[in-house]
Amino acid sequence: MCIRDRLYLGGLALTDFKDDEQQNQQRSFKEQILAELEKANQIRKEKEEELFQKELEAKEAARRTAQLYAEYKRQDFLKKKAETSNTATDEKLTKKLPLEDKLATQEDLLASKTVDFNEDRTREGLVDQEMSSLAKDSETIQEKEVSQDIIPEATQGQRTTEKGDAVRRTANKRQQTDRMAKKISTILISSIILAILGIGLAGTVYVYSALNPVDKNSKEFVQVEIPSGSGNKLIGQILQKDGLIKNSTVFSFYTKFKNFTNFQSGYYNLQKNMSLEEIAKALQEGGTAEPTKPSLGKILIPEGYTIKQIAKAVERNSKGRSKNAKTPFHEKDFLDLVTDEAFIQDMVKKHPRLLANIPTKEAAVYRLEGYLFPATYNYYKETTMTDLVEDMLATTDATLAPYYDQIAASGKTVNEVLTLASLVEKEGATDDDRRQIASVFYNRLNNGMALQSNIAILYAMGKLGEKTTLAEDATIDTTINSPYNIYTNTGLMPGPVDASGLSAIEATLNPASTDYLYFVANVHTGEVYYAKTFEEHSANVEKYVNSQIQ
Repeated sequence: MCIRDRLYLGGLALTDFKDDEQQNQQRSFKEQILAELEKANQIRKEKEEELFQKELEAKEAARRTAQLYAEYKRQDFLKKKAETSNTATDEKLTKKLPLEDKLATQEDLLASKTVDFNEDRTREGLVDQEMSSLAKDSETIQEKEVSQDIIPEATQGQRTTEKGDAVRRTANKRQQTDRMAKKISTILISSIILAILGIGLAGTVYVYSALNPVDKNSKEFVQVEIPSGSGNKLIGQILQKDGLIKNSTVFSFYTKFKNFTNFQSGYYNLQKNMSLEEIAKALQEGGTAEPTKPSLGKILIPEGYTIKQIAKAVERNSKGRSKNAKTPFHEKDFLDLVTDEAFIQDMVKKHPRLLANIPTKEAAVYRLEGYLFPATYNYYKETTMTDLVEDMLATTDATLAPYYDQIAASGKTVNEVLTLASLVEKEGATDDDRRQIASVFYNRLNNGMALQSNIAILYAMGKLGEKTTLAEDATIDTTINSPYNIYTNTGLMPGPVDASGLSAIEATLNPASTDYLYFVANVHTGEVYYAKTFEEHSANVEKYVNSQIQ
């Protein structure tokens, strides 16, 4: 009978505690930072527009002031002209009027030029030139009038020139004021821009800094308690208070952005050299119900592992920072210990109900095969290899403790239950399949039939746990001379061939009630097909196995 080899890893149920603050997770973390900078740039642009508007208002005020001043000078001139007409002779008035008209026209032109200057500062150089031209024109006009008029008219021209100089001085002073205002506004805007950029850069640096460990060189453990029902925000506050992270807000935002959920309550031993991602992953795995001492690492032993596979697993730190993280233990030291007869006898004394019926040294490949329970084991600074193996045996003993009486009542030994469970572990993938497959094995045992499982043959060949092709599995040597050859030998093997999990053990103790004698699995879907007769089974093998062999 050809049986597909599968490995089942049990899952742990997690309690999902989510923060009530749900936010949009569509944007990347980098895009969030860029959005903040874009917002700061928008604020800067609004400030610039506000300053520009104020500058326009100042220019308009200056223009109005120039207009009022020009009107004032014109009215003052007209007033003085009227007073002069009442006291001067008709002859002198006749001669003076052309000069006064020209001067009035000159002042109006000067005022107009002053307004143009305030409306457009880009014409500053042209204004200066035109002011000089106007002054020269004024002097030329006065010289011509003096040559045609009497001496008192020269005095009047001199006063007009002095008025033009005063206007020029006022315009120059206003020009200097405008230049100073422009310089101040430029400095102010530049300062605002630099401040915004500085704040944005500082914020970005702080955020990235908060993602890194608080102290990458620290080896200190900090124990924290995460209460039941805690959300991301509260957890962040707890971690920040205990000095494990730099900022709780960054932690809350980061975990939501990276979609870290299902944080578990309990006690945790964390380190300051852990990044936010490492802390978040640790919180997903779950803490302990009671405070525990911090471990240096963890060793993971999956269901269905053989002793040879476990020996390699003890070298790997499953909770290390890298995939190749190592433990202080070595494969050879492990194999030496589990084959040491003095150690085995000592363990038999410590766990008599568990190890009373283990196979003999002569019959078994490894006497402790199948007795090291698959689980995750912590190790500490003081943990030795002996401590580690004893912990594995003690875990198996504690797991089977509720079933010892049931095993004794069934007339079976612990070794027989674990031996059959090791086949069920590898042949079945679900709890229901395991119970059905266990019933097939019991039916064949009760009928005096060989179990005919490839699992035991692969173990005898030293290939169990290795990846094999479907063709290799179909052409396996079922005539191999070994006590583990359950094609040629009826009954069970000398002992287990792998470490079975609790599901396989319970299926072996409580099998389904069927009259099936055969089973085969679809190599693509994993669905198991059962048969009562060899003919039915042969048809299933041809359909679901042989037809798939290339």
